[in-house]
Amino acid sequence: MEKSVFRLFRCLMATFVLLGQLFFLSGCAGDTLPKLPENFSFNDQKENGMNYNKLTPDEERVIVGKGTERPFSGNYYLNKEKGSYLCRRCDALLFRSSDKFESGTGWPSFDDAIGGAVKEIADADGRRTEIVCANCGAHLGHVFFNEGLTAKNVRHCVNSVSLNFKPEATSTAVTQKAIFAGGCFWGVEYHFNKLKGVLSAKSGYTGGRVDHPTYKQVCSGTTGHAEAIEVEFDPALVSYETLAKLFFEIHDPTQLNRQGPDIGSQYRSAVFYTDESQKQVAEKLVGELKAKGYKVVTTIEKAGTFWPAEEYHQDYYDKNGHQPYCHTYQKRF
Repeated sequence: MEKSVFRLFRCLMATFVLLGQLFFLSGCAGDTLPKLPENFSFNDQKENGMNYNKLTPDEERVIVGKGTERPFSGNYYLNKEKGSYLCRRCDALLFRSSDKFESGTGWPSFDDAIGGAVKEIADADGRRTEIVCANCGAHLGHVFFNEGLTAKNVRHCVNSVSLNFKPEATSTAVTQKAIFAGGCFWGVEYHFNKLKGVLSAKSGYTGGRVDHPTYKQVCSGTTGHAEAIEVEFDPALVSYETLAKLFFEIHDPTQLNRQGPDIGSQYRSAVFYTDESQKQVAEKLVGELKAKGYKVVTTIEKAGTFWPAEEYHQDYYDKNGHQPYCHTYQKRF
């Protein structure tokens, strides 16, 4: 009796499976199954009521597959244009350029996000915190805390391929320039490029007697030039005094014609002012340092022609993945 019941049960189950297969193959109410187009990808279809942008295979690997792009390879890690960063997959607004900073990691870094735009999720590795677009769930990167890189102490580390960039409308915003010399320009440029409000920091030569000097000529010590950087900044975001304070805190202003292992007049400490207000700020800060006991040798000179250095000197540490060897931050103010 038990065997008969068991056989009957098996027959019924087989019948249900067969009917299900026939129903699937024949379609519902006589409809045939839809044929998917060639090169069909789920990532560019409408999901959950949203139309997603079409992604390249590499973008899909990162955004959908939660991969990571190579450091220093993305389009936006050095981008300093004003504007907004959007989700590559759904165009949701995620970050503003005013919150972007140079972390030296090789990925775009932001110390803040648009409110409610980014969702934090415990990463599968159990150690990090993943960040995704709150609108569509696209993988953006990871968020890190308490690294001391900015006042907000937060770093949203984002893959460039997870982002789109929308430039800010052209405006008549006024920018200013400042010129500092504090040893090898690679390290000085590196630190200024990380400061919010700095639009560009360019390595070059100034304070000498020869037009269009070359690196070889300057290194000979015969042209009178100093290795320097020309900083273009937005005074609405960062003051000249903040720039000057940083200058005095990333090099040793008590070393004469040298900085660490680099020796020569081309490595001298100098502030080249472009107007009287910059001169007054520099003189005030030198006075404060001397009052604290520092034997400052920094000269304060009127700015002359700034000659940009050869291209291989620009963004040197970012291009080569190294850290400054003789420029470290030391709080003095």
